[in-house]
Amino acid sequence: MKYRPGRVHALSLVALAVVGLALLALAEGSKSPEERYEKEKIEAAQKTQAAMDAIKKARLAGGLELDDVNDPRETGLIGLGSSPITTDRGSQNSKLRALDPNLAAVFVELLKGEGVNEGDLVGVGMTGAFPLLNAAMVIAIEIVGAIPVAITSVGSSTWGANDPDMTWLDMESVLEQTRTDRWPLGLITHRSVAASRGGGDDRGGRIGRRGRALVDTAAARNGVPLIDEPSLDESIDRRMDVYDEEAGGESYRAYVNIGGGLASIGSTQIGEDIKPGLWTNLGEKDFPRRGVIVRMSEDGAPVMHIPGPESFLKRYRMGDLSERDPVVGVGYVFTLESYNVPLAAVLAVLYGFLIFVVVRIDIKHYLFRRPAP
Repeated sequence: MKYRPGRVHALSLVALAVVGLALLALAEGSKSPEERYEKEKIEAAQKTQAAMDAIKKARLAGGLELDDVNDPRETGLIGLGSSPITTDRGSQNSKLRALDPNLAAVFVELLKGEGVNEGDLVGVGMTGAFPLLNAAMVIAIEIVGAIPVAITSVGSSTWGANDPDMTWLDMESVLEQTRTDRWPLGLITHRSVAASRGGGDDRGGRIGRRGRALVDTAAARNGVPLIDEPSLDESIDRRMDVYDEEAGGESYRAYVNIGGGLASIGSTQIGEDIKPGLWTNLGEKDFPRRGVIVRMSEDGAPVMHIPGPESFLKRYRMGDLSERDPVVGVGYVFTLESYNVPLAAVLAVLYGFLIFVVVRIDIKHYLFRRPAP
């Protein structure tokens, strides 16, 4: 068989591939559990479980029924299939999957990974769609010592906090007022600094006159100022003003969006275009409307988009808890695996050297071999 000058022998490439796979397996085998921020993660998860218990207790004390069919674990955090303050349809399965207090540990990991520390300001935009995600995030922010500054869109999609007698603002009040021996200051110490109705144009479109009145009543009974601007763009502007006023001249270390509030993301389409997770460059993208999440990014804050629980459950290997209670403080997120970096570096250098040697030998052999007589 004849070979063109300069081409590496096929057998050499096969040998390199085999060696590469072996070295990769060796590097994978070097991974070991790394207990990163374990104390904060466990406390955040346990506190979020306590928040779940407190909200359930408050619902029962208020004479509100639990739905053992649509809420199999009877958490009290699955809302109604229809209500006057329902903004649109939501996935019941997604709402059930979000009921994992260990997600608070995920949020601790993400916040600490972005350098959020004690005294930092973290802006939060949330809706009533995923009340436990709201609670888990506020708890996680406070656990790392930062200060959450939250604005809530009160309306909710189906199966969220769409009971007019137990909106997310009511749940916030319950968590602030629930004090225990372990947490004498309350399960959370920061509630929403302002709220809007949510829905169309962020002012109650699609929820009807009665629904708007119920949202306004919920804001009033919880003492939360209501944002009610004539247009979505003006609502976004007003939110930015509120965040600036609360910051008092300081900068936000991060911004978090939970759910699909229009003023926070700008539009439903933008919310779908932004993949779940952390972003540092949204301000560079050409969006037709620049919601709070984009404007915060323009100001230099890393932003976190959490439209639902799915991607985070998958990334941190968390199972389906729709019909069973979680084991709080146990799971992959608490002992993340990390590579043996020095070994991986040595293996990478070794493999690079092998490639260099094989290529040089092959090229030298085929370029300077003597032609057959």
